[in-house]
Amino acid sequence: MNQVKYYFSTTEDGNLSYLADDLKQNVDKNRQTVANIMEYKDEDLVYMNQVHGNNVQIVDKNSPKIIENCDGIITKEKNLPLMVMVADCIPILFFDEIQGVIAAVHAGRNSTFLKIAQITANKMINELGCNTNNIKVIFGPSIHSCCYEVSDELLAIVKTSFGEKFCIGKNIDLQGINIKLLEEVGIRHINVSNICTKCSHEPYFSFRKNSKTGRFAGVISIS
Repeated sequence: MNQVKYYFSTTEDGNLSYLADDLKQNVDKNRQTVANIMEYKDEDLVYMNQVHGNNVQIVDKNSPKIIENCDGIITKEKNLPLMVMVADCIPILFFDEIQGVIAAVHAGRNSTFLKIAQITANKMINELGCNTNNIKVIFGPSIHSCCYEVSDELLAIVKTSFGEKFCIGKNIDLQGINIKLLEEVGIRHINVSNICTKCSHEPYFSFRKNSKTGRFAGVISIS
C-alpha cells in the first residue's frame, strides 16, 4: 500500500504565500518549516498560481514548481508534495492509496460553482485509473455557512444550480455543495473539518476577518 501524508498548516507556521503582504525571506522560512514537518525537500514542492477557476492539471517531477492559472493539481509521482493555499476557501485534498494518486484543490466560491472537485475526481478516475470506492477526500478548515454571507445574486445562482438547501438565510454552504458534487461521481469517503476560519478562533488565516491576511495551506504527498 502506498503511504500518504498530509498536513494543514496554521498561523503558527506562518504565511505561505508570496502574494500576501510579506517578505520573501519570511515565506521561505515558513515553507521550510512545513517541509520539515512533512519531511520533504522544499525545492520539490509543486503549488499553483490560483485564479479561482477550474483548471486541473496532472503534474510530475518534470513539471514546473509553480503551475500557472490553475486551481487543482494531481500526481501519481512518488515524493512529489502538492500544496494548495487558502484563507477561507476550502483546501481539498484527494488520495487513492491503491493507485497511488493524490490531488490538492483550491475550492473557493467560483471554483466550487465551476465544479472543480468533480473535475478533479473525474480526472483521477478517467485518466489515472482510480476507483471511486478508493478515493478519499479531506476538506481542511475553511469558512462555513455560519459566516459565509453572499449577495442576493449569488444566492440565486446557488439555488438554481445546486438547490435551496445550500442557502441558509443570506449564507451559503460551500462544503455541502462540494460534498454533493463528489457524491454525484460516486465518492463516499469524505471528511470535512468543522473549523470555520472566520469565527472559530482557531489559528487559521481568514480573508473575511482581515483582507491583508496571509495564507495557510493543505499539503499532501505519497511515497
